[in-house]
Amino acid sequence: MRSVAVIGAGTMGAGIAQVCAQAGWQTHLFDAFPEGLERGMNAINEFWDNGIARGKTTSEQKEEWSSNINTFSDLREAVKDVDLVIEAVPEIMEIKARIFHVLSIETKEDCILATNTSSLSISDIASASGKPDKVIGMHFFNPVPIMKLLELIKHDDCSEETIAIAQAAGEAMGKTTILVNDVPGFATSRLGVVIGNEAIRMLADGVASASDIDTAMRLGYKHPMGPLELTDLVGLDVRCDILNNLAESFADESYRPHPLLVKHVEAGDLGKKSGKGFYDWTSGEKVERDGA
Repeated sequence: MRSVAVIGAGTMGAGIAQVCAQAGWQTHLFDAFPEGLERGMNAINEFWDNGIARGKTTSEQKEEWSSNINTFSDLREAVKDVDLVIEAVPEIMEIKARIFHVLSIETKEDCILATNTSSLSISDIASASGKPDKVIGMHFFNPVPIMKLLELIKHDDCSEETIAIAQAAGEAMGKTTILVNDVPGFATSRLGVVIGNEAIRMLADGVASASDIDTAMRLGYKHPMGPLELTDLVGLDVRCDILNNLAESFADESYRPHPLLVKHVEAGDLGKKSGKGFYDWTSGEKVERDGA
């Protein structure tokens, strides 16, 4: 593996580009919007600067890793001649299908095409690519530079070679990989969003405060982070999309996002990235929010 293109410079895409650069690969970070690229690179540099301040990394390492990342606003140029493409755009099948159609034309024949989707059908995405044997799910977790798990999702037409390359890439990025079949929600999202949705229901029902619900799961079940804080970190809009995808895939309305989640999304309260979600993040720290 020598070169990787990451499609989308949002929270996940920027994190994926960061770990690719740290793995020593030439990393092409693409976003259709200049402001998206700027935010993504700012997030990467802020992470490295914080690491330097804490003594976890050095200025020399940051300089080396930075030299591995180049930004692109032209998709075709970004994916030209790379060995691996990792798509990290919003959880909307139509957008992903359009991108994979372009990738099927603009990437070299042996390029592996991965999607970071957390709930959509890998088989459906692969069918838009023209080379389904080269397509695999690579589901990273937020924050990507810290979370060690990488969920690999295989579909019926995915080749063993593609799986092996994805596993090796994950290990090079310092991840522990698991391999699951292409079913709605895979292994992690299916569990995670249901727990989060129930926590939102409990908050709406007045069972306990957001911080007490989160503390219950952290101390009672040894979760590293409570479900409401995690929802704020992942993004309320992302969680809403995943739940709707599961409801439609299983034809089961019990997966639908709770009305309180929908209300926050419609108000633009998307979690940490927007400043408010189930907590208030405007100060840079997590603060209990009245009436959340």
